Amino acid sequence: MLNAKPTLKSTLIALLYLAPLLLIVGVFTLWPLITTFLMSGYTHYNYFTNHVGGLGMVNFQFLWHDPDFHLALRNTLFFVIGVVPATVFLALGAALLLNRLPQLATFFRTVYFLPFVTSTVAISLVWNWLFHRDNGLLNALLRTHVDWLNDPHYALGALIIVCIWQNLGFNIILFLAGLNHLDPRYQAAANLDGASTWQRLTNVTWPLLTPMTVLITVNAIITNFKVFNQIYALFHGTAGPANADITLMYYLYQKFYVENQYPVAAACGVVLFGLILLITGLAALYFHRHAWWRGGQRG
Repeated sequence: MLNAKPTLKSTLIALLYLAPLLLIVGVFTLWPLITTFLMSGYTHYNYFTNHVGGLGMVNFQFLWHDPDFHLALRNTLFFVIGVVPATVFLALGAALLLNRLPQLATFFRTVYFLPFVTSTVAISLVWNWLFHRDNGLLNALLRTHVDWLNDPHYALGALIIVCIWQNLGFNIILFLAGLNHLDPRYQAAANLDGASTWQRLTNVTWPLLTPMTVLITVNAIITNFKVFNQIYALFHGTAGPANADITLMYYLYQKFYVENQYPVAAACGVVLFGLILLITGLAALYFHRHAWWRGGQRG
């Protein structure tokens, strides 16, 4: 029975079924996480012999005084602020338009979703051509000669454009799923009351979509805090001109794989983990307190 009181036998059977998944999570998620926190405190560490000479906060002090880390942190925050709101609102707008075109919705869903499943390297090759200073399509449309990928003033903006475009399709699909599960009676009641299109959007559709908006926003925050592949592919293994596109993930990569400063890289990972936890927590709290939840009830 579904509501039967759990017993020791049923609990052991459930754990037996969950054991393979729990083993995978423990080995590939929990253990690396614990190891990272421990390694961030190593002051003298030999990676090859796994010899630890001391513990302390020296790695976090190094980050505190490292200008490259400050630049990576600033770029990461600016990047997330530039990508997340634009992605959410553009995806919502596209989903609302597609929801009005049921005959073409399948075709456009496929078109929008293709960038999400396409190789990042292939996407970067296309955008390298689009951003080309002399022969690029973007400069031809804007009638400019901006060197998007080699000018430090525009390189981060180019990265933001690429990431918005690449992640848009997945968020559109999620918003469409949310729109298709809305109770049509709310829209019918709003029409009977004479509500305009804008009033129906702001007072009916948007409030009912809040749970999906929270999911998309939190997922976008986490994803974009960890941006790395697009940087590496778009700028051919560098962090852009004059480190203009260095982020926390790229800084971590440099310290671990290039400079072999493993404890410093671990400390950066701890900072990134804490930052993601803080920002996503604040975002969820904001939506819970100031947005409508499930049928118009205030949180």
